[in-house]
Amino acid sequence: MSELFDAVDALVASRSPLPSAGERKRLRVAHGLTLEEVAAALKVRRATVSGWESVKKPTEPRGPEREAYARLLRKLAELYPAQEEPAAPAPETFAATPGPAAAGPQSADHVPENTQAPAPAPAPDAAAPAAAPRPARTTGTSSASRRPAARKAAPAGPPAGSADPRFENGPLAVVDVEDGKVWAYCTGGLVLDVPAKSIPALVDWTLREARLGAAKLAGPGKDADPLLVLTEAALERYGLPVRLTEEEKRAGRLPEGHKVVKQLARAEWKLTKRGFGPWARIYRPATGSDRACVQLCIPSWNALDSRHWGQAGQLPPAELARVLGVYASRVMTPRGSTAVTGLELMTALHPPTRASEPDADGRRHSEHNPGSLGKDAIDPMNWPPCEVPDGHPVLKDLPRFHVRGPGEKLFEEAYDWARPMTDAECTLRHLVGIDVNMAFAAGANGLTVGLGEATHVKAPAFDPKLPGSWLVDLSHVDLSRVKVGKEWVELDGSLLPSPFTPKGERPEGPAWYATPTVAYAAELGYEVRPIEAYVRYDNGRYLDGWYQRLRDAYLATMADLGVHADMEPADFLDAMEGYRDRDPQLAIVVSAIKATVKGGLGKLRERPRGEGWRPGEPWRALSRPTWRPDIRAAVISRTRINLHRKIVKHAAFTGQYPVAVLSDCVVYAAGGASPLDFLPYSGGKPLPGGFKLGVNPGLVKHEGTQSVLWGEEVRERFDAPDLNLARYIKDGTVTDIDNGE
Repeated sequence: MSELFDAVDALVASRSPLPSAGERKRLRVAHGLTLEEVAAALKVRRATVSGWESVKKPTEPRGPEREAYARLLRKLAELYPAQEEPAAPAPETFAATPGPAAAGPQSADHVPENTQAPAPAPAPDAAAPAAAPRPARTTGTSSASRRPAARKAAPAGPPAGSADPRFENGPLAVVDVEDGKVWAYCTGGLVLDVPAKSIPALVDWTLREARLGAAKLAGPGKDADPLLVLTEAALERYGLPVRLTEEEKRAGRLPEGHKVVKQLARAEWKLTKRGFGPWARIYRPATGSDRACVQLCIPSWNALDSRHWGQAGQLPPAELARVLGVYASRVMTPRGSTAVTGLELMTALHPPTRASEPDADGRRHSEHNPGSLGKDAIDPMNWPPCEVPDGHPVLKDLPRFHVRGPGEKLFEEAYDWARPMTDAECTLRHLVGIDVNMAFAAGANGLTVGLGEATHVKAPAFDPKLPGSWLVDLSHVDLSRVKVGKEWVELDGSLLPSPFTPKGERPEGPAWYATPTVAYAAELGYEVRPIEAYVRYDNGRYLDGWYQRLRDAYLATMADLGVHADMEPADFLDAMEGYRDRDPQLAIVVSAIKATVKGGLGKLRERPRGEGWRPGEPWRALSRPTWRPDIRAAVISRTRINLHRKIVKHAAFTGQYPVAVLSDCVVYAAGGASPLDFLPYSGGKPLPGGFKLGVNPGLVKHEGTQSVLWGEEVRERFDAPDLNLARYIKDGTVTDIDNGE
């Protein structure tokens, strides 16, 4: 009899009711689950789950998978009830019990009774984007126990809300005005009614009622302050200019006498030193552990630089909230430009201080957090002269127009090298560019960097594990004969860039180098004898967490765009074709993540920015613990060396040499138009230690292909036999010679 019962149970399970394909996807995305996670739990392929969610042509699960899938969806439906519509429900829906409303002393007249959130934008892995329509709203009477607004439709990006009830409405909101009403568009399709009539009231409402913000990224760190993005309509509503005047642009802020700045002062709100500019921070001094701070972002004042954020500033509010929300959930809530955010992410992951163990009276005190850069900047006069840029206070005694050479200045920069093509290369048809994904992030991964001040050492023995700057003569390293692994190989050194200089020229004598560069000279089989060095005995892998968070953000967003880490080379190249068009909003996030890497590293050696600065005087950035040009130099050194190592291995195995190298892009002459026409793959596996196609940081993608005739014509037209073709390989457009500065 039990066998009959089992058979009946199996028969019932085989017809377990399922919601529509669109609802399946909504529930998965609402809980932040990827296709891969669902597939792994149900022991099916990713493509199978994708087929179950296909709106155009859904497939149906069968057998035990159907019962398990139905159970998953039922549980998700309980957590994320479907939006009730006035019209009759579709025949294929789940009955779900709405979750309990969270308690909280929220003002009721801020909430329209039947506010509908925007219709969900496509889930991150949707094949094509669709703009979210403007929400329809109906206002009504609310009880005093209601929240500012109720969570509604499916998330358009990261799920609405947060595990932390303090920040249940997400990290940020885009504030807009429509039909005379002020609305705050949050992540996940949530819309809040904003009652505030002024900027001080808006700040107060944000901190008291909006439940915006994000939890800290590291144990001793600080929670992220809520971010408000003000549209042009919101600026007009709150008495702010839609555009800054030329004078205000130069100053980067509104004048102190502006009425809104005065309103804030009267309400006892303060502005940081940057004032009321595109990324204003409004705060009151912290009392104990309580923070009262709101970050503003004003796109029409160029807060979202189009070089990094594309057309994000022109998106409708709900779509802009989605873009910034995905970035905030995967990287961090923006704190300013992508460069500023990249630097702030380092500090958020390695807070400078932590609470000590209890003392004899049971009290805890603030103490240095091991592995961080601390809370105090290095004294400008304690910097090694070789590591600082021109105009630094430690160089104030140098003659005014003195130009420091390689023996006085550490010059670790990215490649900008090219050479004329050989006769054999000119017989080939194509120039193919490959580009290293997230090259500088990969260069930071696992890198040991200094945490504290440097120690000056005369005639030191070189230690490849000790971060620092070394004065050493590497002119004897001959690229015609180098070690690759444990074997000596013969190469044509004239066709290779030197690994020791950005321009690829062979050094002529002693020069300052970061540790990875000197270590590579030894790896190639040559003796190194430093003359002197500035080394850092207090060191660690400070950037590991930073790299991992940015890597994960990049890979997750690329996966949403259909480019996955486990693809075969040909499938990867196909997936990269037009990936930005699949969801232009998520493509913006990818660009912003890349800019966060490069900009954050650039900020480690920030130069003076006006401020009436004169050479020899300190500038504002020097007061930051994160002003660390030595760390920037080490990352760039390692990135350049990583690229050169691959170039050498490729040359040793194939006899092919690069025609041009620009930063993380390498151009080869090839018989075909695809990277697969010159990259060696044996049995589907790449050359160990060489170039490998893939989306992971450190692997390469196709940058562009042009004809050899194009390359020769361009160089002849500009009378520049060494013109760096890598700069133009992407689309072949050369309007004028660019020196790369």
